[in-house]
This record gives sequence, structure tokens and C-alpha cells, in this order.
Amino acid sequence: MLTDIFFDCIKHDGIVSVASAGKDGRAHIANTWNKYLIVTDDEKILIPCFGFIKTEKNVDDNPYIEVVIGSHEVQGKMGMGTGCLLTGKAEFFKEGKLFDDMKAKCSFANRVLVFTPETCKQTI
Repeated sequence: MLTDIFFDCIKHDGIVSVASAGKDGRAHIANTWNKYLIVTDDEKILIPCFGFIKTEKNVDDNPYIEVVIGSHEVQGKMGMGTGCLLTGKAEFFKEGKLFDDMKAKCSFANRVLVFTPETCKQTI
């Protein structure tokens, strides 16, 4: 389900934005870097968390999030630079194999956001 463009983007420098919504419907966005992501064999995306406090509270109420990734180093539809919009469900873990995998890559992580994408679309 994840596209070649997605995998190209995470091989390069770029930003990851995670959008969630609380009970009040207000959007919240947290950011990290492409280089920190781990994609599992079953296409779950692991995102390291140190902050992400508001995101976690929002996910407790509404597990659906949107994630945007991008890189200026990947060819897009109209020139250099592209990204992907992914939608799906999120969970947070403080222990277990997925957390351990993330902690090994990003020592600063005190939790891991496990994102199960349902859609992945190139944006530009």
C-alpha cells in the first residue's frame, strides 16, 4: 500500500508532520524528521516520541490521524520536491518490541507512535 514515492522520501532529508484532532475538533500538529521513521514488514510506520503529549491525548479520544512526509530531494510531479499524505490509525507504546526497535534507533524516544496507514497519496 505504501508507494515508491513514500519510500523515496524517507530515504532523504525532510519533515514529517502528524495531525490529530481533540474532542473539541481542533487540529494539533507535531513534527519529526524522515530519518527517524521505521517501516515494519507489515507497513506500520514507527514514529519516535519525546514530546507528542497533545497528540497522544488526542489519539486517546480519536485514533485517526493524518501524516504528511516530504523531501525537497525527490522528484515530484512538477519538479524537485514531493511528499505524501497518509491517513490511518495511531497507537502509542512505552514498551514492547516496536518500542524497543525505535529506542535502538532513537535513544531520545520515551514512547513510539505506531501508525497504521489506510491511504497514501502523493501530494505534489
